[in-house]
Amino acid sequence: MLHRKVNLLVVLLFLILKTTTAQQVYELDLVKSIEIAKKQSHNMLMLQQNLKVAEYRLVAATNKFKTNVEMNLTAPNYTETINDYSDTTGIHYYPVQNFSYSGNLVVNQPLPTDGNVYITSGIRNLDDYYNENKSLRFNTRMGLSQPIEAFYAYNSIKAEYEKAELNYELSFKSLKRAELDLVYDISRIFYSLLSTSERMEIAHQDRIRQEDAYQTAKSKYDAGLIRETEALQMEIDLGAAQNDYDIAMVDYESQANLFKQQIGIALHDSVIISGKYDYKEVYVDVEKAVQLGLENRLEIREHEIEIALSEIEIDRQKSNGMVNGEITAYYDLIGVGYNPINTPMSNAFNEAWLDLNDRPGNKGVALNINIPIIDWGVNKSLVKAAIASQEREKYSLDLEKITIEREIRNTVNQLHSSLRRLQLLEKNVKVAERNFEISKARFTNGDIDAQTLALDRTRLNNAYVTHLNAYISYKLLIADLSRKTFYDFENDTPYSYETD
Repeated sequence: MLHRKVNLLVVLLFLILKTTTAQQVYELDLVKSIEIAKKQSHNMLMLQQNLKVAEYRLVAATNKFKTNVEMNLTAPNYTETINDYSDTTGIHYYPVQNFSYSGNLVVNQPLPTDGNVYITSGIRNLDDYYNENKSLRFNTRMGLSQPIEAFYAYNSIKAEYEKAELNYELSFKSLKRAELDLVYDISRIFYSLLSTSERMEIAHQDRIRQEDAYQTAKSKYDAGLIRETEALQMEIDLGAAQNDYDIAMVDYESQANLFKQQIGIALHDSVIISGKYDYKEVYVDVEKAVQLGLENRLEIREHEIEIALSEIEIDRQKSNGMVNGEITAYYDLIGVGYNPINTPMSNAFNEAWLDLNDRPGNKGVALNINIPIIDWGVNKSLVKAAIASQEREKYSLDLEKITIEREIRNTVNQLHSSLRRLQLLEKNVKVAERNFEISKARFTNGDIDAQTLALDRTRLNNAYVTHLNAYISYKLLIADLSRKTFYDFENDTPYSYETD
C-alpha cells in the first residue's frame, strides 16, 4: 500500500513538473507584443491566407499567357456489343467487337488578342475483330482561333489578368490596413493590461497606507486618544482596501488572459509586461495630418480598385450586346492505313505514314458572326446597372475622403486636449500626494479625525487613477492618429507598408 502511494506521488510530481516546464514566460513591452501578434494572431493568419489566395490567382492569370501542353491518351478501349442500322428493307443488327487505343498531343499558345494558335498531333489504332481489319490513322493540325470582339470590345484574357492583379493589390492593402489596426488594437489592450497592473499596484499601496493608518488608530485607541468608532472605522477601511486589492488582482488575471488571446499565445503561458510612463509632447499640424491621411489611407486605394474592377465589368457587359464572332483557320495532314487484323504494327504504321505523305493537306478558314437584334433591352439594362454600381462606388470614395478628414481633425484636437489634461493631472497627483502626507501627519498628531484622513486617501487614489487614464488616453490617441495617417508623429517618421 505504501509502495503504491509512493508511486502515485512520483507520478503527480512528474505531471506537475511537466506542466510547469511546458509553460513559457514572455517578458513583453509594446513593441514585442505587436511583433508576436503580427506573427501569431489568428486574424492576421487568416488575412495572410487571403493574400496567398490572391497571389496564387495572379500567378495563374499570368501563366495563362504562356504556352501550355497536354496529352490525351486512350489505352485501351475494348468494346463488344450489338449495333443497328436501318434502310428500306428494315432494321438490321450486327455485332461489334473492337479494340482501340489512341494518343493526342496538344500544344497551345494563347495570344494577347484573346485568341490562340495550336498544334495537335495524334495517332489512333482500331482493331475490328468482326470485320478482321486494322485501321491506323495519323493526324497533325495547326490552327488559329481568334474572337473578333477582342479587338474593339472585351478581351477576356487581359481582363482576367487585370482583375487578378487588382484583387491581389486589394488583398495586400487589406492586409496592411489590418496590420495597422492590429497595432492600434494591441496598443489598446497592452495599455489596458498596463492600466490594470497599475491599478493593482495602486490598490496594493492603498492597502499598505490603510494598514499603517489602522495601526496608528489602534495605538491611539489603546492610549485612549480616539473613540472606539474611529478605530472600528479604520478597521473597516482596511478590510475594504484589502477587498479592492483582491478585486484588482482578479481583474488583472482576466485582462492578462484576454491580452494573451489577442496576441496569439497560450493561455497557460505567463506574461510579464513592462512599460514606461514617460511620454513626448506631440504637437501635430492638422493640415499636414489631413494631407498624409488622404495620400496614404488604404481605404481610398481600395475604392479606386473597386472602381477599376467595375470598369472592367462594364466593358464585359457592353460586349454582350455587340456584334461578336470568331475567326478560325486550320491546316492539317492526315494519313490512314487499312490492313488485315493480323498485320504487324510496324507495317500498319508505315502504310499510314506513306498515306500521310501522299495525301494533300487539308485546310479551312471560317468567320462566324453573331449579331444581336432584339433582346428587349436586357443587356442595355444590365450595362446601366453596372454603370450605376460604379457611380455608387465613386460616391463612396468621396464620402470616404470626407470621413477620413473629419476623423483626423477630431483626433488631432483630442490629442492636443489630452496632452493638456495629462500635464494638469501630473500636477494634481503631486498636490494629492502632498496633501495626504500632511493629513497623515495631522491624524497622527490628533488634529483631524479618521474620516478626514480617509477622504484625503480617496482623493489620492482618484488622482492616481485619473492620471493613469489620461496617460493611456494620450498614448492611444497617438497610436490612433498614426494608423489614420501612416505617420509616426511621436518619432516624426512615416510608416512603411511595403511587402516584407
